[in-house]
Amino acid sequence: MSGMKIALGADHAGFELKDKIKDWLVEQGIEVRDEGTNSGESVDYPDYARKVGEDVAEKRADLGILVCGSGIGMSIAANKVPGVRAANVTSEYEAEMSRQHNDANVLALGARILREDEARKIVDKWLHSSFSAGRHQRRVDKIAAIEDKAAAER
Repeated sequence: MSGMKIALGADHAGFELKDKIKDWLVEQGIEVRDEGTNSGESVDYPDYARKVGEDVAEKRADLGILVCGSGIGMSIAANKVPGVRAANVTSEYEAEMSRQHNDANVLALGARILREDEARKIVDKWLHSSFSAGRHQRRVDKIAAIEDKAAAER
């Protein structure tokens, strides 16, 4: 995983867990691009989801990790960025499947749902899983086609 670059983002509900994940990633030799937030002061999660999503879509980062209270809002917002396939994950199995079957490039976590040790295991499983391609490539291509069609209609 050395040489990998991860973009991180969180809102006020997720910043503490984001910082713990950041420390753990750095210990693993992974370069981190921290897009904030860095306090418990109320902020709007779409701003951070967009920053991380754009980092991934524009290749400033290989993958992205977002943390909010539930992971739901972050995943919805990040999926609005063209080229992002964000998955809100609550288990190691979902982490693995999101990478293997869906080629998820952004992971969303819920700080009010997951303990730190659970989140770390999910991140580790996600980072150590890779896209299986094969029949799954066809499906990911169809997702991209939906995105392309929506963009063309604007």
